[in-house]
Amino acid sequence: MAHRALMGLSKVLPKRISNVKPFEYLLVLDFEATCLENQILRPQEIIEFPCLVMSTKDWEVKDVFHEYVKPRVHTQLSTFCTELTGIMQETVDNEKHFPQVFLEFNHWLSRGRYFEKENKSAFVTCGDWDLRVMLPNQCKLDEIDLPHYCYEWINLKTLFYSATKHYPRSLKDMLNHLNMEFQGKNHCGLDDAHNMTRVIRVLSKKHRLELSITSDLTDEKESSAQA
Repeated sequence: MAHRALMGLSKVLPKRISNVKPFEYLLVLDFEATCLENQILRPQEIIEFPCLVMSTKDWEVKDVFHEYVKPRVHTQLSTFCTELTGIMQETVDNEKHFPQVFLEFNHWLSRGRYFEKENKSAFVTCGDWDLRVMLPNQCKLDEIDLPHYCYEWINLKTLFYSATKHYPRSLKDMLNHLNMEFQGKNHCGLDDAHNMTRVIRVLSKKHRLELSITSDLTDEKESSAQA
């Protein structure tokens, strides 16, 4: 039922095309997913879903969406996954499955009117994995139509390079390059998103930021590409 309602909701919000006009909001997103050490887990499932809304007027966070997600296929988190992300088994056991969380996320986007007009908002991710690989695969697993506004985003690594001419290997590399300390736990989705906003804030003050879409899904094959 949740995914059917989501299909209807995704048609309400208008499409947006990529250009270099300034965005009013940056939606900073960083998933955490089920994983194994030195092995490929198929399918991976989203277990933490954070999104911070950052205003480009003052570069402050104005709104937050954050939910943990109960995995449906691999229900037991590996020891490696817990150590990496800090997410305990009991943290996800009583949470909702992805279709309901994603429905709530899209209702949250609709209430905030973040995509009510062209170029009002853009997702920002650290790399392309979150929106090129993880979200399309999760939606396919749960038989959910991927909303059109998730088809393009700003890769913070690309933005960082454009501003500093240094291409970062990771979020920590960005912080080190800016002489900043990581705040919180690395690979905690909410903490990662928070640190991404810190990087964006510093870049906005010290460098000329040209906010434009850097990445998109041009066809279904790209959804299985590597990050």
